[in-house]
Amino acid sequence: MKDGHIHTPFCPHGSTDTFEMYIEKALEIGLKEISFMEHFPLPEKFINLYPEFNMDGNVKEENFEAYIKEVNFFKEKYKDKLKINVGAEVDYIEGYENEIKFMLDKYGKYFDDSILSVHMIKVNENYYPIDYSQESFNKLVELAGSLENVYQKYYEIIKKSINSDLGIYKPTRIGHLNLIRRFSYDYKIDYNKFPVVMELLRIMRKKNYTLDYNISGERKEGCGIYIDDFLFRQILELDIKMIYGSDAHTAKDISSLKKFI
Repeated sequence: MKDGHIHTPFCPHGSTDTFEMYIEKALEIGLKEISFMEHFPLPEKFINLYPEFNMDGNVKEENFEAYIKEVNFFKEKYKDKLKINVGAEVDYIEGYENEIKFMLDKYGKYFDDSILSVHMIKVNENYYPIDYSQESFNKLVELAGSLENVYQKYYEIIKKSINSDLGIYKPTRIGHLNLIRRFSYDYKIDYNKFPVVMELLRIMRKKNYTLDYNISGERKEGCGIYIDDFLFRQILELDIKMIYGSDAHTAKDISSLKKFI
């Protein structure tokens, strides 16, 4: 079994757990393959305008080569025990496609695996995080006019990310679909109000994309697995492949996959 979404000591909002602590925990629960998926550096043009997004989220570019080097070291060290992939979680930012493509052209050749995620959406010409805090999410709902408007915008951005031209190294796995539920888990989604969801799933199937079946929501108070039962059934019916992701930010987080093995 594979854990396709693990963070590292390079994650600014993670822990100081070492690479070997993550690896040994993966071996302990019987995993055969893991992908380290560290947050890809944000475009310089974007962080110059929004420096707060680079405070504790993504790896800075000056540290990213060191991250790749470290993973490759452990990839070789444990090659007889565990398949280790060098990976990146790439943030899709509406309007910054060219800058993201430039960064992927620079670093994508070093990746064995990668995912494409949405952590922020654009409302009224400004960008806002969707999973930072309950307070910031409530502010986003206020600015957008309603919770439904936030969901609609989120799904539209996911669809754009799938259709975007990010070059030959663009990830073809969508990260933690329905992350928008992080601070609105009690909201019962009526997918009839959001036909864009089925549109983006059909596009994924046509393009042979996979999904990060991210279970980190189970470890968060007041939340749960982001992909609900209805959406899960639609994904199965369309035969979209899902890959488990603990989205671990500490070594012990990997243990949350045991119930799925």
